[in-house]
Amino acid sequence: MRKVLIITYYWPPAGGPGVQRWLKFVKYLPDYNIQPVVYIPENPTYPIIDTGLVHEVSTQAIILKNKIIEPYQLASIFSKKNTKGISSGIIPNQKKQNFIQKLMLLVRGNLFIPDARILWVKPSIKYLEKYISENKIDTIITSGPPHSLHLIGLKLKRNLNVKWFADFRDPWTTIGYHSALKLSSYAQKKHKYLEKLVLNTADTIIVTSKTTKTEFQAITSKPIEVITNGYDVENISKQMVDEKFTLAHIGSFLSDRNPIILWESLSELVAENEKFANLFQLKLIGKVSQEILDTIQTFNLNSHLNNLGYVSHKEAVEHQKKSQVLLLIEIDSPETKSIIPGKLFEYMVSERPIIAIGPKDSDFAEIITQTNTGVFFTYDEKEKLKKLILSYFELYLTQKLIVLPVGLQEYSRKNLTKKLAEILNL
Repeated sequence: MRKVLIITYYWPPAGGPGVQRWLKFVKYLPDYNIQPVVYIPENPTYPIIDTGLVHEVSTQAIILKNKIIEPYQLASIFSKKNTKGISSGIIPNQKKQNFIQKLMLLVRGNLFIPDARILWVKPSIKYLEKYISENKIDTIITSGPPHSLHLIGLKLKRNLNVKWFADFRDPWTTIGYHSALKLSSYAQKKHKYLEKLVLNTADTIIVTSKTTKTEFQAITSKPIEVITNGYDVENISKQMVDEKFTLAHIGSFLSDRNPIILWESLSELVAENEKFANLFQLKLIGKVSQEILDTIQTFNLNSHLNNLGYVSHKEAVEHQKKSQVLLLIEIDSPETKSIIPGKLFEYMVSERPIIAIGPKDSDFAEIITQTNTGVFFTYDEKEKLKKLILSYFELYLTQKLIVLPVGLQEYSRKNLTKKLAEILNL
């Protein structure tokens, strides 16, 4: 069986979407005669923990661990709450940031380039050069963010001439939170330089969306393959659908993903329709920014809010299957058109309708439309959104709120891993 080295930061017991992609690829790669060797930090600072995912790690995978120096560990001494929020992507609106948050973002953006895991690069190169040579490994994969891991691949490529695949779960310099990092002109140029260097040195680039592929094609002529995230067959028993008319958002709800048109629509429906007011519930599952919670309160929706916080992946899937409607929200910015939230694919196989809100021409809008799994709205389509919510509510009252998806098999983790294996074997 051929060995392929996979360098990733997020790995069980880490929770959240960053873990799922390579956890599932590693699960299915042995089916295609590839043995995954996974290199991870020995003592990471994970903002989200889900111990249930440990049991999903393939027994056929070889796991390598090496110590990491984590600036977030030091920062947490001064402010554990702020550190945890920023490291998990919960960045408050600039006007609402306190002094500690502003300072942390300034340091994070300008001292640690491309990110706070940069101190893991040198020890990883030393450790992996020895391992690769001794075990005759000829192919490596780096997965970012954190994009500093691509710098490990860059050095290993130069020193050992291995075949290198750089996997971008998210873009680099156009990622949504980049503008919040208070980057100096030097830092901005350094990011651009490193991004271009990685894209032009790797043998093949792997991205999760067509828009990111187009963006990168302007920087490099290297081959770029699109492999989206996907869904796996989950061992979850059939769930009874919620009795209440529940609209559920599952996953991190960041400050910039604040859909005022949704809160306005729900607030008006509560005021105008007594039956809706009695039966409607807003479920938030995962880390939610304080700004989102404050806005919900502003629109007098607190009495309808069920904020469950972070739950295990298994519990999240259960909620996906039993909620009446699933909410998918992306930042209203041209830079986020390429973002296809990982939870979309699990949403699609939940057999519950999706209401999605995002920027015009979003890649995930096309997927939702093609699979007939929901309806997409831009941030200026409030009346259409309100009308759809009311129509879903009326279908719910007659127990006819269902979804009939098509073409989902393309996005199964097994099929996506087959595509990855074909690329690795070229």
